[in-house]
Amino acid sequence: MADSLISHSILSVKEKIGYGLGDAASHIVFDNVMLYLMFFYTDIFGIPAGFAGTMFLFARALDAVSDPLMGLAADRTRTRWGKFRPYVLFGAIPFGIVCVITYSTPDLGLTGKMIYASVTYTLLTLLYTVVNIPYCALGGVITNDPTQRISLQSYRFVLATAGGMLSTVLMMPLVKLVGGTNQARGFQGGIAILSVVAIIMLALCFATTRERISDRTALQGTMREDLRDIIHNDQWRIVGILTILNILAVSVRGGAMMYYVTYILGRPAIFALFLGTYSVGNLIGSALAKPVTDRYCKVAVFWWTNAALAVLSFAMFMVPIGANIAMFCFIFIIGVLHQMVTPIQWVMMSDTVDYGEWTNGKRLTGISFAGTLFVLKLGLALGGAVIGWVLAGAGYQAGAATQNSGTLASVIALFTLAPGICYLLSAIVAQRFYTLRTPMMNRILDELSLGIGRK
Repeated sequence: MADSLISHSILSVKEKIGYGLGDAASHIVFDNVMLYLMFFYTDIFGIPAGFAGTMFLFARALDAVSDPLMGLAADRTRTRWGKFRPYVLFGAIPFGIVCVITYSTPDLGLTGKMIYASVTYTLLTLLYTVVNIPYCALGGVITNDPTQRISLQSYRFVLATAGGMLSTVLMMPLVKLVGGTNQARGFQGGIAILSVVAIIMLALCFATTRERISDRTALQGTMREDLRDIIHNDQWRIVGILTILNILAVSVRGGAMMYYVTYILGRPAIFALFLGTYSVGNLIGSALAKPVTDRYCKVAVFWWTNAALAVLSFAMFMVPIGANIAMFCFIFIIGVLHQMVTPIQWVMMSDTVDYGEWTNGKRLTGISFAGTLFVLKLGLALGGAVIGWVLAGAGYQAGAATQNSGTLASVIALFTLAPGICYLLSAIVAQRFYTLRTPMMNRILDELSLGIGRK
């Protein structure tokens, strides 16, 4: 790694693409879990919706320990490849193998199935932690130039969206191709193919990136003190709140999408097209992040866009059942706007690391991103839990041709109103409490380059 703290070098397109491939690999699993795993558990493996939702939530209790430990370990790692890149490489193959095991359906009784699902899902989240926390932290040490950071994250999320599309849009065709009428075999074979692609992407990410930002001195103090310091970082806490709100919005809508297309639009065959429309919007939104933030303050863009997403989500609730063309238009625009703010949010995470160093003299990249990723996964689990609990409470019947009116109303609310509330809260929190706007960040970076901290 470089010895200097500050790096203003222009990153090559090759490195930006290489970094983005790492998140493309993660999204092959992340998006698949968000969109298909609840459906897989309830309708393929035969697990009750309420249990699956609770399992998603309780798995986060382990993350409360594993995520900070992973971040603390990564911050103290010293290798010739850097702090974070080795985990991306050496965690890739175990990560891919566990993906396949999670989507397997051994012939067990109901209790055995629930135990198997709990164990394999927990293993999946642990391996995701080992790979993804160092990967996310890597983005904070490749460069700290504000323009290059937003460019790096824009490339990342264009490719992450492409990885998510590869996984989610192709999943059902792969299920049919591999398994034919046997959906259980199809899900296992489909995820196996996608896992091999993910492993290759992670290896390329390792090979094409470089860690340039290093601590001026080795970390002093205990892990407990590091945890205390990161918790005292008020702007990191705000980004944590924004993270959980935004992932709740997308995970509840994404998890409800299969049910919405099946029972509200009434045409399950168009699910791939509906999801593809949303994903194309995501690609456009990721590409728009940099040109828009070149012209306007990224924080203003973030909260105005969340406000617009809230309005659109509430408007979707008013769309009559069967107005499929209108829903395609809505989901495309929402895809654009949601993914435009996602790269900005990750730059805000990196900014809180600089802010933390400026305030207390310690650069805690790994633990900062570990904590943020923990709340992101908590939001994902809460989204799955909410869907499972609401469907169970409404009397959802897995595999039924039709559902009762309460279930239909619940699916509509999950797909529209619930995300809208999250986006509205995110806009309010960002506008009122997040202070690291462009002038403030320029001051922080200038003072760090001179070895000056906040007095």
